[in-house]
Amino acid sequence: MYAEKQAEEAIVSNFNGTDRDGEEVEKLGEEDHSVFSVKSLLWHGGSVWDAWFSCASNQVAQVLLTLPYSFSQLGMVSGVVFQVFYGLVGSWTAYLISVLYIEYRSRKEKEGVNFKNHVIQWFEVLDGLLGPYWKAAGLAFNCTFLLFGSVIQLIACASNIYYINDHLDKRTWTYIFGACCATTVFIPSFHNYRIWSFLGLGMTTYTAWYLTIAAVIHGQVENVQHTAPAKLVLYFTGATNILYTFGGHAVTVEIMHAMWKPQKFKYIYLIATLYVFTLTIPSASAVYWAFGDQLLNHSNAFSLLPKDGWRDAAVILMLIHQFITFGFACTPLYFVWEKVIGMHDTKSICLRALVRLPVVIPIWFLAIIFPFFGPINSTVGALLVSFTVYIIPALAHMLTYRTPSARQNAAEKPPSFMPSWTIMYVINIFIVGWVLVVGFGFGGWASMSNFIKQVDTFGLFAKCYQCKPPAGQPPHLAPQATVHN
Repeated sequence: MYAEKQAEEAIVSNFNGTDRDGEEVEKLGEEDHSVFSVKSLLWHGGSVWDAWFSCASNQVAQVLLTLPYSFSQLGMVSGVVFQVFYGLVGSWTAYLISVLYIEYRSRKEKEGVNFKNHVIQWFEVLDGLLGPYWKAAGLAFNCTFLLFGSVIQLIACASNIYYINDHLDKRTWTYIFGACCATTVFIPSFHNYRIWSFLGLGMTTYTAWYLTIAAVIHGQVENVQHTAPAKLVLYFTGATNILYTFGGHAVTVEIMHAMWKPQKFKYIYLIATLYVFTLTIPSASAVYWAFGDQLLNHSNAFSLLPKDGWRDAAVILMLIHQFITFGFACTPLYFVWEKVIGMHDTKSICLRALVRLPVVIPIWFLAIIFPFFGPINSTVGALLVSFTVYIIPALAHMLTYRTPSARQNAAEKPPSFMPSWTIMYVINIFIVGWVLVVGFGFGGWASMSNFIKQVDTFGLFAKCYQCKPPAGQPPHLAPQATVHN
């Protein structure tokens, strides 16, 4: 434990040092591994690999199951193009966030600020670089997005487990999984997600390839149709779900802060995204190829595949992974709450867990109010992800380096493959314009239209959202733009 603490303190003291300093930090971590090998292997991470596993595992979770539905709205070509486009745009803005983190931390540590026992967060970076108004915007968007990101994980848990055990309604399953996910209050920080990130990525990989292989083996259904894109409201709803898929870097700053050498993060998210492409594109394409327009009424890909041991295994693995992703989304909220009530420096895990519990309660409650698995993804993507991880980082980067002196003294210069500040500004302006018009504008209109139809059709607090009706009872039909699990 002492060696772990020594390594963490070395991170703080040597952040502005040389690469040799960084190597010494990593050696300290390795020394700790030799003394507490099992504990370190499972619990304490901070390497480049830990960051990569965290990014790849967190980037795609339950949304993997909704991407075939998005393809049925967009069509095969648009589905693949939007995945690649938003994957690259997301990687770029994650890079911008990493640059701004390094800039903020470098400036603060030159001023003598010590971040021992303090986790830097995105809103603090914005505050330090651009002032209190930006801090307020970052705090509002980031916290709201992470709040609803956690809500989506609970909704997905209830939706998925229903395919294994339908003796309980989805609302009851939400109660159960809310209690299970509340145990994430005991995980102190992103340092401690080492084994969880590794397992989570393995589970996602299995599920993605299960979807791909099972769809190919099943073959195309009789008279399969692929009519997408057919309606603008469906098209932009699907596009916004993909925007949401590759907007999982709202926890970038926290992951970087958990690294022994945060400067090495710059391209990790891009490499993670390239791996995620090997999961999302084949699985979504194969399921859409097999079932076509049937997916318009089935937002969860599990619902169309035959029930067998392979599918049940995929469902169980996704449930575990959603627990992990819930922790990823909630941990930054735990940090914010700790700072608000003055408990962030507390070393007792049990005491921190106790004070974190109030954060879980509104998440639990919102998951029961809005159990709309599928439509809620696009809505969150359009209204929150658009600003949180696309527009705000691009604007913040342009404003931080708007003066010649700021560019000259930048802690991180433009990347070697793009040595021009002008080109960086052009890319940032394009991202802001595109996401504002297409993501927030058209996507917001389409997603909210679909979401409102869910509320009108099923009502709030739906006991078992889009479940099969009891025998003899007519099905509860929804409008065409809605989705069924």
